[in-house]
Amino acid sequence: MSAFSASVLRHDWSLPEVKALFELPFNDLLFQAQTVHRQHFDANRVQVSTLLSIKTGACPEDCKYCPQSGHYNTGLDKEKLMEVEKVLKAAAEAKAIGSTRFCMGAAWKHPSAKDMPYVLKMVEGVKAMGLETCMTLGKLDQEQTRALAAAGLDYYNHNLDTSPEFYGNIITTRTYADRLETLSYVRDAGMKICSGGILGMGESLDDRAGLLIQLANLPEHPESVPINMLVKVKGTPLADEQDVDPFDFIRMLAVARIMMPKSHVRLSAGREQMNEQMQALAFFAGANSIFYGEKLLTTGNPQADKDMLLFKRLGIQPEAREEHDDEVHQAAIEQALVEQRDSALFYDATA
Repeated sequence: MSAFSASVLRHDWSLPEVKALFELPFNDLLFQAQTVHRQHFDANRVQVSTLLSIKTGACPEDCKYCPQSGHYNTGLDKEKLMEVEKVLKAAAEAKAIGSTRFCMGAAWKHPSAKDMPYVLKMVEGVKAMGLETCMTLGKLDQEQTRALAAAGLDYYNHNLDTSPEFYGNIITTRTYADRLETLSYVRDAGMKICSGGILGMGESLDDRAGLLIQLANLPEHPESVPINMLVKVKGTPLADEQDVDPFDFIRMLAVARIMMPKSHVRLSAGREQMNEQMQALAFFAGANSIFYGEKLLTTGNPQADKDMLLFKRLGIQPEAREEHDDEVHQAAIEQALVEQRDSALFYDATA
């Protein structure tokens, strides 16, 4: 398969085709992925996001990888939904260190009716700062997706995690069809999709290929595809899984780049365990998005200054987004904070 043919947007990938990509000699695969990448992106620009847990722990889902699941004893402190002002303060700090997208995650099976007004105010406030907005709140219905879109949510994250065939080994409290339905509602509401998966849960090569096939064969490719390496947390059922071979992880990024040429492929969870050389290979393979800051919801992440030092050594610049001037942004931030102070929505949603 030529790099040119692979760069065409396709939605009809088959398992033999994708496995053939995985089985290419490593240098050939990376060359093809880099060629495709350069046809659609500046190879020396990486999109930078910050992720904040707005509600932590006690999730009713039984995802075997997740320290936030209420089914496992991982020692994680359970926290209520954050106050709107605290979320906006964190977003302002994220913007100050160079993030262009602010992602908010809540450990829910789905958002409740009483929590939605606070969530919407968070979206409106972060949007007013000139940041791209992203949320992951679990399963959504059509009314909720429409409300989030109206509030200004740009991206909704809802990972498929793995292939349909392996999914039942990891999660039993929500079906694969539920996940696909939420993605469909998000797309219908006019928002962008952030959806990917996790490596290192005991899945096979067929499962890794199957995950990418599910994503690439959607009617529209997700705009953002996070590829996570399992962060093993004591107390979860997957705490003792084998480490992912670094070259296998890089292959996953490269194949994702070839199959979804215009998507941002995010080097996501597990980056703290990667050395600089592995991260550099990941960028060469077509990864062009990272989470930036000290934590990914509840697990560690390389610190921001360390990331910027690596970017400098590699000649990489953070990807910019079109923004208004700083004075307009400052006025918008101040106005958003004033509105929160004058509103009952300013206070703890669970108080």
